[in-house]
Amino acid sequence: MTGRIEIGNDRSGSAHMIDEAGQLITSMQAFHLDGAGGMTAIEVPAGMADLPGDGFNWVHILGRSDEIDAWLRGSGIDLISLAALTAEETAPRATAQGQTILVNLRGVNLSPGAEPEDMVSIRMFISERLVISLQRRPLYAVRDVIRDGEGGHGAVSPGELVARIALRLAERAEPVVMALNERVDELEDQVIEENSSVQRGDLADIRRMAIMMRRYMFPQRDALNRFELEEMDWLHGLGRSRLREAAERMTRLAEELDSIRDRAQIVRDEVMDLRGEAMNRQMLVLSVVTAVFLPLGLITGLLGINVGGIPGASVGWAFWGVVGVLIVLAVIQFWVFWKIGLIRRG
Repeated sequence: MTGRIEIGNDRSGSAHMIDEAGQLITSMQAFHLDGAGGMTAIEVPAGMADLPGDGFNWVHILGRSDEIDAWLRGSGIDLISLAALTAEETAPRATAQGQTILVNLRGVNLSPGAEPEDMVSIRMFISERLVISLQRRPLYAVRDVIRDGEGGHGAVSPGELVARIALRLAERAEPVVMALNERVDELEDQVIEENSSVQRGDLADIRRMAIMMRRYMFPQRDALNRFELEEMDWLHGLGRSRLREAAERMTRLAEELDSIRDRAQIVRDEVMDLRGEAMNRQMLVLSVVTAVFLPLGLITGLLGINVGGIPGASVGWAFWGVVGVLIVLAVIQFWVFWKIGLIRRG
C-alpha cells in the first residue's frame, strides 16, 4: 500500500499496520478473559476451533486488509455472520442465531478533525467462547475497555463485555451532548435579551447534530434491550443487568437529544419572531413618514406647476406663508398619528 508500513506480530500476537505519520490504520488484537476480571493478550487464534483455556476470548479488529479478510473467512463463523461483520453500512441491531448473536452499535467519532455526529459503527459476533468485534475507524470507547481489562478490571462474560463497550460508547457521547446543550443555552440567553443577531446557521448545525445522533441512539437502545431479553445459556445475571443499564443510558441520551432538537426549534421560532417585529417597526416608520409627506408633496406639487393663477405669486411673503402652512399641517398629522397609536407614546 502506498505510504504505509506494515509491522509484524508483536510479542502478544497482535498485528498492526501504521502509516508513515505513525497513525494506526489496521490492527488485530486478541485477549483471553478468564471470567474473574483478568484479561491477558494472546496470539490471534486461528478460529473458533483454536480457543485456548477457560473463560472466553475476544478478537478485536480495526480497519480492513487482505489479511484481516482472510482471517475472518477462516475463523469458522457462518456466512451470514461474516456478511454482517463486513457490511459497508450498518445500523444498530441485535440478531440472534441459536446460541450466537450479532450486535451492531454506533459511537461518536472523536478522531481529530472528524465530526462527532459522523458516528462510527462497531460490529460484534458473540458466542459463549468467542467475541469478535470489528470497526473500520477508531473508537476511543473500545480503547477504554481494553485499558480497563489490562488494568485487571476485565469483563466476566461475553454479555458483560458488550455491555461495557455500550456503556463506554454512551460515556464518550455524553460530553458531545452536553456541549450541544450548552450551545442551546447560550442561544436561549441571547433570545431572552432580545438579541435577534443569533445566526440561523448555528441553530441549523445544532439541530443537524442532534438529529443525526438521535437517529442511532433509539435503535441502539432497542438492540441492547433485544440482546438482554434473548434466551442465551451463557448470558447470566450480571451481563443482563449491565446490558439493561447500557440501554437506559442510551435512552437518556436519546431523550436529551430530542430535547435539544426541540429547544433549538423554539429558539429559531423566537429569533424569527424578533426579526419579524423589527421588520414591522421599520415598515411602520416608513409608513408614517410616507403618510406625513404625501399631502405636503401634493400641495407643493400643485404650487409648482407653471401655469397662471397661482395664489400669492406676486406677494413677497407668500413663500414663507406656504412654509408655515406646511409646518402646521405636518404637526397636525403627527398629533393625529400619535392619538391613534401609530406613533408610540413615551
